[in-house]
Amino acid sequence: MRVFFLFFLILFSVYGADFITKKEYAKMLYSNPRGIGCDKCHGANAQGSVISKFKQKSKDSEKFVDAELRAPAINNVSYEVFERALEEPKGMMPSYFLTEEESLILYEYITNLKEESKKTKSKGKKK
Repeated sequence: MRVFFLFFLILFSVYGADFITKKEYAKMLYSNPRGIGCDKCHGANAQGSVISKFKQKSKDSEKFVDAELRAPAINNVSYEVFERALEEPKGMMPSYFLTEEESLILYEYITNLKEESKKTKSKGKKK
């Protein structure tokens, strides 16, 4: 019995340390870091998207005009800008309270989404 337990302990320590890869963890963070996911506003590839369309009064006249609330692209910002937005959110951006390691993993994932998107587009043009 002790041999079996020792074997299991060694096997677990070698192979059981990481249940998911960094990329899988980053994808989970992007989809749902602490409640609402980044993808809900910034899009599947962090390219930015329209959050809401609405009517508002024009500043020049009393007429109502079409307007929209947009989330910016975040796949082309520096790490410093990305980290500052997470630490000091403004406007509609929620607070996530990510660790420094989570922020870095998430940033790497987002910048890789941009590269993967470019590769996908270039493969489509070659055909």
